[in-house]
Amino acid sequence: MTEAASRTGRLSADDWAREALDQIAEQGVASVAVEPLARRLGVTKGSFYWHFPSRDALLQAALERWETAEQEIVFGSVENVSDPRERLRSLFQLVAHEVKSHIIYSELLKALDHPTVSPVIGRVSQRRLDYLTASFRQAGLGRTAAQHRARLAYAAYVGFLQLSLQLQQPRLHHDEFEAYVEHVMDTLIPQT
Repeated sequence: MTEAASRTGRLSADDWAREALDQIAEQGVASVAVEPLARRLGVTKGSFYWHFPSRDALLQAALERWETAEQEIVFGSVENVSDPRERLRSLFQLVAHEVKSHIIYSELLKALDHPTVSPVIGRVSQRRLDYLTASFRQAGLGRTAAQHRARLAYAAYVGFLQLSLQLQQPRLHHDEFEAYVEHVMDTLIPQT
């Protein structure tokens, strides 16, 4: 049972959504089911139906929670960096070290044919591309060059997830990974 639930003796809808995200990270979207989640949370199915009319409603709530948290954590934490190049560096460093978020995103990419997943991934991807484009514009690139650089940066991110999480390529050692991240930043972030 979650910490909030143990204090109050009840689970909230957010507790269920958080647990569904954990389940997505561990076993994918298809594994999200009421009974196994209830067992994981140490409650009956009745608790679930108190908050949600269906599994799809839970999945929608979990994805909305993930989408909101992604936006706040990623973009909110770098907005106070005034220099656009340093903001991009901070963004790349932050994103490079958000492991659980990568796993959830990778699992969601595998489930793009799901009607609840597809629009969320579409919004998140567009928001990320727009943010990158604006950041590259602020760093001195023209509109078209900034759009191309944003696509390249996002493709590098998604491609790296594919290699490491879906194709299960050998994991880079810490120093190798840090060197890779540094190389990506040096390659993609415009110099002064």
